[in-house]
Amino acid sequence: MRGALVLLLLVAWAHAEHRGKDYVRDKVCQEYRTMGKDDFRALTIIMNSKKFSNATFEEISHLVREIVSLAETCCAEDADPSCYDAGSSALSAKSCDANAPFPRHAGTGACCVHTGLERKLCLAALQHPPRELPHYAEPAGDELCADFAKDPKDFADRFLYEYASNYGQAPLPVLLGSARSFLSMVSTCCISPAPTVCFLKEKLERKTLSLLTLLSHRACSRFAAYGEDKMKFSYLTMFAQKIPSASFEEIFPLAEDAAKVSAQCCGSMAEDCMHRKLSEHTAKVCEALAAKDERFADCCKGKNVMQNYFCISALKPAKSPQLPELQEPTNAHLCSADGALHSSRYLFELARRHPSVPDVFLSKLYDACKEVRRECCAAKDASACLDGKKQQVKGELLTFLAKADELCGQYTKLDFLDFKKRLTETFKQRAGGASPQRLAELAEQRADFASTCCPSNAPPLYCAQQISAEMGQECGRGSCLLL
Repeated sequence: MRGALVLLLLVAWAHAEHRGKDYVRDKVCQEYRTMGKDDFRALTIIMNSKKFSNATFEEISHLVREIVSLAETCCAEDADPSCYDAGSSALSAKSCDANAPFPRHAGTGACCVHTGLERKLCLAALQHPPRELPHYAEPAGDELCADFAKDPKDFADRFLYEYASNYGQAPLPVLLGSARSFLSMVSTCCISPAPTVCFLKEKLERKTLSLLTLLSHRACSRFAAYGEDKMKFSYLTMFAQKIPSASFEEIFPLAEDAAKVSAQCCGSMAEDCMHRKLSEHTAKVCEALAAKDERFADCCKGKNVMQNYFCISALKPAKSPQLPELQEPTNAHLCSADGALHSSRYLFELARRHPSVPDVFLSKLYDACKEVRRECCAAKDASACLDGKKQQVKGELLTFLAKADELCGQYTKLDFLDFKKRLTETFKQRAGGASPQRLAELAEQRADFASTCCPSNAPPLYCAQQISAEMGQECGRGSCLLL
């Protein structure tokens, strides 16, 4: 598995800069010979599908064929020593052709003004933003077997492409293990005398791995978007809303620990990193919170740790208890050495009082708090600067939170059809002159926004854009996103 990381970097020429072309050729050829052509090819599909998540299957297939052919030709015992360097140069030149059949990328043109190694390194660094909204759905067993029977090799290639494109933020060892397990299940069950029974048995056995893939993809997608500090805030608000009776002191260490799991394992090539660290984190959560909340206690009863963690992550926000009036941090606190901690405590208290407002909404406030502290704490009169910012946006901030609370609160409490009916009625009152068709369109648009961005596992980058588009009118020029 460690070889997979070497291959990921070396096929892209990323270490050629200081090691030299012979080193690249030797390492790629060592991996090719060790893994064999089929495994080398499968891994190349996965890595390039992760890297170019918006590419078509055909584009990925073209690139994979070129990379595998390069290794097959230039790693032969009698190959010319210059074969690999010449072949990789020809591949980079082909990538710069306007009609190249490879994955499209807006940065290709800027790379192609360079030559030689600089061009190769530039092209190697290109990658698409990861898919935040996975759309892969596992087909039924009979459909799987029908596709498998037509062409097992093509079936495997397409599955690896779809799976890696959709869950590419999961750590590579997790993704590889899950893909290998799935293909093994299909090849076993599709020749079984009782395929349905076989699939049921195999799916139960691979449930832990399936959950680990999903959960680690979600966590690592958020970590890639947020970084460790903001990831800590994300978990802080999640726990605050699922168990608002817990204190900041009880939850903050758990949020720190959860963020560390992503920091340590999202880029790790250790096969058991994510499973081991996530299991340890789940044990800490259960030890700290199970006695405080029946729902957490129920989730922690199971013997399968991944299912326990999935249960906890799927808990809906709890009803906020009666809490004292929210106290804002003083200006002195905000600009002290512990200013970030005081700011986090305030946002934690805000999240407890607005349990239906998910992290993707509150993260806007986190960003604004950080920016205001950066700007004002460096000003000559920090206190006057902070007072001015607070006075400027306080009313709009409350409006933003109220609108988010109303939308996501209704989405959480109502079934989807009733939620859409409620939206239609709301738009009818606000835009009474609109046609029924227009009202239906508005309701559908807002319902789609809510269904994507109100859940606790909402995609952060996508929803940040959607929140600005859908709720920006409630905030004037957006100043309500400043604290």
